[in-house]
Amino acid sequence: MPSQANRALPEGSPLENYTIVRTLGAGGFSFVYLARDENDTKVVIKEYLPSALAVRIDGSAMPKVAATDAQRFRYGMKCFFEEGRALARLQHPNVVRVLNFFRANDTVYLVMRHERGRSLKQHIVSRRGGQPDEVWVRSTFAQLLNGLREVHANKLLHLDIKPGNVFLRDDGSPLLIDFGGARQTLSAEGVTLPLTYTPGFAAPEQYARAGELGPWTDIYSVGATVYACFAGAAPQPAHERLVKDELVPARRAWAERHSALLLDIVDWCLRLDHLERPQSVLALQKALLGEKDPEHKGEAPFVWHLKNSLGLRGK
Repeated sequence: MPSQANRALPEGSPLENYTIVRTLGAGGFSFVYLARDENDTKVVIKEYLPSALAVRIDGSAMPKVAATDAQRFRYGMKCFFEEGRALARLQHPNVVRVLNFFRANDTVYLVMRHERGRSLKQHIVSRRGGQPDEVWVRSTFAQLLNGLREVHANKLLHLDIKPGNVFLRDDGSPLLIDFGGARQTLSAEGVTLPLTYTPGFAAPEQYARAGELGPWTDIYSVGATVYACFAGAAPQPAHERLVKDELVPARRAWAERHSALLLDIVDWCLRLDHLERPQSVLALQKALLGEKDPEHKGEAPFVWHLKNSLGLRGK
């Protein structure tokens, strides 16, 4: 079935013991709704509905799926459901809280806690090109990495870290939202989904069907997200960098505004070869805090800068 413009559930629609208030977001993979439960408490509900495989039309709550796409639709639904089950086990202040997950309307829904605040993307736009304070960057991302460590400790990967998927609560604390594991799984199965990858934030291995994914994949995205905080825009997409790397290293671009340590760490995270990046969130945190770690002996970010300055990048 070709990708079509799907329709969201209308306002006021009942869904288990929830009522849809309005649509918050829509993409090629899902709809996101603001809803209220039976106690009138606000929640956020994410609906599995990949437009490449299913379409909702004619006012029906149940999507139509072509017979040729039914198996892949069900497989993706299973992955989405299992991802929700795994996330529901996580209780960390820097990871989105999944309250419930259920099947309805021939698809699957995740219910998440409603939070007050705005996305890091909105925060970047509001600065209008201004540079963030380094203390703020270090504090915000140190907290975010605590959440990511918990994700990885539970054998999960986020696979879609970017400014739009980092939520800043009103108190300033960051929250990882909108995991992309199920989307990545469907893509690996040959399903073409709009925006499966986010150019500039996806690691090189996410473009390869047999790419070796791991903690280093999310770490690339973390580096790209910090880079975007400085640049006000996404860095050069990884698949383009593999052909002709024109990304200006953070160390060169913002040497007058931020410490060499922080900028070298950003460049370290953005190495194209996944073996040359931090291999764990703990290693990245130690580097961010200025601690030496056996994994890189305190040298990797600075050696990376030296290679850049000598024209030996990628060698």
